[in-house]
Amino acid sequence: MCKARLLYSKTGKAKYISHLDFMATMRRALRRTGIKLKYSEGFNPHPYMSVALPLPVGCSSECELMDIGMAADVLPEGLPELINGFLPEGLSVLEAYVSERKFSSIAWVLVSGSLYYDAGAPPGVMEGLAGRFAKESIVISRKTKRGISEIDIAPFIREVCFNNDNGIKMTAMISAQDPSINPENLMSVIRGGYETLIPDFYDYTRTAIFDKEMKLFR
Repeated sequence: MCKARLLYSKTGKAKYISHLDFMATMRRALRRTGIKLKYSEGFNPHPYMSVALPLPVGCSSECELMDIGMAADVLPEGLPELINGFLPEGLSVLEAYVSERKFSSIAWVLVSGSLYYDAGAPPGVMEGLAGRFAKESIVISRKTKRGISEIDIAPFIREVCFNNDNGIKMTAMISAQDPSINPENLMSVIRGGYETLIPDFYDYTRTAIFDKEMKLFR
């Protein structure tokens, strides 16, 4: 089996495609390229496709990773142009290459967010937001397979920065796995503060993925 790793982006309206629908979209696109995919064995065979970190619905990304298995040798350099011709707007393969690094080596994700306030940023919002994330313990409630549980996410946030450049911008380096921290968890932290800190609208984008040594993961 020949394997290739795809680096792709998911932006615009495509960020609202669920993970299952995204996988179905990629399967259709790959079939239409004519590439012979490697299938699993058994009663219900399926093509070998593995995503590094499933993206939450509503979150954009510039750095998603997927491994695909092919039944025949194909030069990965030509895959982006081939696949992109069959993808909907907002999904784009940026690069394809061979990598032996396992997704389990991913440790951190860099996210960039914008917080919007209908009446403009309230006074002291920068200091208030920074103060929420400066605490040694940041306990939030989040949904798990076993129900609602509380977790202290402070140890799993490596860095948070805010700036007021044409609106409130936020960048955060958060744990990618074990546990996985997502933008909605960051918003839970903000909602747990004063009401004036809660934005009327927000959006987030994954911009980079790193390993434990803080080296860019590819």
